[in-house]
Amino acid sequence: MFRRETLTALTGSALLLGGSRINSVSAQPAGGAPAAFNDGTVKGLARDLARRPYRAPDATLPRGFTDLSYDDYRTLRFDPQRALWRDPNLRFQVQLFHRGFLYAQRVELHEVVDGQARPIPYDPATFTLGGREPPGADFGHAGFRIHFPLNRPDVSDELCAFLGASYFRAVGKGLLYGLSARGLAIKTADPGGEEFPFFRSFWLERPRPGADSIGVHALLDSPSATASFRFTIRPGDDTVFDVQATIFPRAELTAAGIAPLTSMYYFAPNDRVGVDDYRTAVHDSDGLMVASSRGEQMWRPLHNPRDLQASIFAEVNPRGFGLMQRRRGFTDYDDLEAGYEKRPSLWVEPIGDWGEGAIHLIEIPTDGEIHDNIAAFWRPAQPMRVGEEYNFVYRLHWLPAAPGNPDLAKFTAARVGAAGRSGRLFVLDAEGGKPPQLPPDALPTLEVTASQGEIRHPIVLRNAVTGGWRVHFELAPGNARLVELRVLLKVGGQPLTETWLYRWTASA
Repeated sequence: MFRRETLTALTGSALLLGGSRINSVSAQPAGGAPAAFNDGTVKGLARDLARRPYRAPDATLPRGFTDLSYDDYRTLRFDPQRALWRDPNLRFQVQLFHRGFLYAQRVELHEVVDGQARPIPYDPATFTLGGREPPGADFGHAGFRIHFPLNRPDVSDELCAFLGASYFRAVGKGLLYGLSARGLAIKTADPGGEEFPFFRSFWLERPRPGADSIGVHALLDSPSATASFRFTIRPGDDTVFDVQATIFPRAELTAAGIAPLTSMYYFAPNDRVGVDDYRTAVHDSDGLMVASSRGEQMWRPLHNPRDLQASIFAEVNPRGFGLMQRRRGFTDYDDLEAGYEKRPSLWVEPIGDWGEGAIHLIEIPTDGEIHDNIAAFWRPAQPMRVGEEYNFVYRLHWLPAAPGNPDLAKFTAARVGAAGRSGRLFVLDAEGGKPPQLPPDALPTLEVTASQGEIRHPIVLRNAVTGGWRVHFELAPGNARLVELRVLLKVGGQPLTETWLYRWTASA
């Protein structure tokens, strides 16, 4: 189970995954002198590191930093007046995270200026330590966050943060922190346990005056693989990360996750059995959206299952996938503090040929909103082999509105209730899209299928309130314990809506 907490002034979640100090590889010579750096530097380090045996990290911390509570850790505050690049001509600033609590791993940070990399030294005077004895000058940092005038030209807002294993998160204009991305996932939901790769070093490119993008390089390590990453970060209404990743397996990777996303889903109107809560819904994401190479757009509402569920969507060169937060009204959640309506959606746009593989969706049971229990990622069909290198280029879009085909109506709501003694009633709403060429008294064709059981009384109606469509149908599962459902509206044989997918289980 993933664990999440609120770590910054922006309400949201960050994964609390520990690590430790690694010092066997660096692009920096001894003594802190500048070292030559270019776009191939980190890739070369990752390739060299993959040829060496994996060294387990040292998680040693001095007394006073190992036994912190979550609230204690938040007292280790960086002084904004000491931010890197605090210059009126530079739009980006960097603040640092202190080691401690679950963040034991030392992360090496470097600044890159004019093709030269120099370490960013640890200085205890840049932190408020809550009365604790400052550690030594070689203590190091746990991660960093980037600030930018995202919402107002006179305020430097927190734009993104890299903290814990290979996790990072970002916001677009007007949004709050929510779900996270990762560099690489290995053996997610595997019965033998998940392996958590970690970013051991970062190189931050000093932006030029007035620049509206910033470059970040990262070196990833784990027992099974190393990797290099280059992130080009462009803030805006939709904040975009251009990602170039090269993976070097140490062992054959049969269960790797590329462009992994991690989120929280507790309950919603379609899924609140056993939930005693005044709020309408609680989640950072409410569904998985997939744009296939065939032009089909699929929407899979998330579920908080009783037992772990893994869903697989086979694809060849998908156009995109992501975990979306579609419902954007305050009354959709009724939570003044959390602001779930302001959590970003995160869309993965593959660039180039990703070949054959599958999008995996993992749903883990949770009894509260403090756990990240949802994961989604791309898994190549063929294993990644030792001695080879694998390149993936993609864009991450942190955005308020769901992307997709604007001509298709989107399913905006799904509700589930009892239908007789043993059946389930499903009520779906679809809105938007291109107006269909239909007479006022005509209706689109409704397609409803189930992998098992029986579909009864399927009906489609015009929704005069929303201007969209409402779908009703009943599922009689019989003895089935799991049923995959599919719904699509068509006009003249062409899709009017995206394809709605849902997994019903007997324990739901």
